Amino acid sequence: MIELSFSLPEPGSSWSGTWEGARQGDPADLAEVDLCYKYFGVNVEMLVGGVEVISRQGFVTLVDLALSFSHAEGRISAGGDAAFNFTESDEVIYLRRDGELIALTSSKRSWRVAVEREELTSAFSRFRREAHSCLTSEIPGLVVNPVIRRILSI
Repeated sequence: MIELSFSLPEPGSSWSGTWEGARQGDPADLAEVDLCYKYFGVNVEMLVGGVEVISRQGFVTLVDLALSFSHAEGRISAGGDAAFNFTESDEVIYLRRDGELIALTSSKRSWRVAVEREELTSAFSRFRREAHSCLTSEIPGLVVNPVIRRILSI
C-alpha cells in the first residue's frame, strides 16, 4: 500500500515565503528553474508498505517533485526503470522492475520495498493532479504557465 501526500508550510514559516515569492509578478512567466528550485516548498510523505520512502520531516519543492514523478511514471509505464531525487538532498530513490513489481531502493538508506506497477503509477498520477490543483488554486495565474501544465502530462 502506498501513502503519498503533501502539505503546505505553516503561515509565517520560512518555507511559506516560497509561496509568497511566487505571487510577485506574472505567474505565467515564472521560469522552470525558479519553479523547480525556488518556489513552493511543501512537506511530503511517501510510505510504501509502511516504509518511509520520503519523510515528512523536511521540505521539498513541489514542482520539481511533481515533474520528477511525471518522468518516472512515464518510464515505468513504458516498461523501463526510473529514479527521482531531491533538490535539498543527494539521496536518489531508484525504481526498478522486479518481475511484475517495481522495487524501490534508496542511495542513502538500506530499505527495499516492492509494489505493483499500477499502484505506483496511480499514486504518482494522483499526486501530480493534486499538486497541479493546489498550485493553480493558490495562484490562479499559474494555470497558463507551460511548466505547470507539464505536471499533468507524462
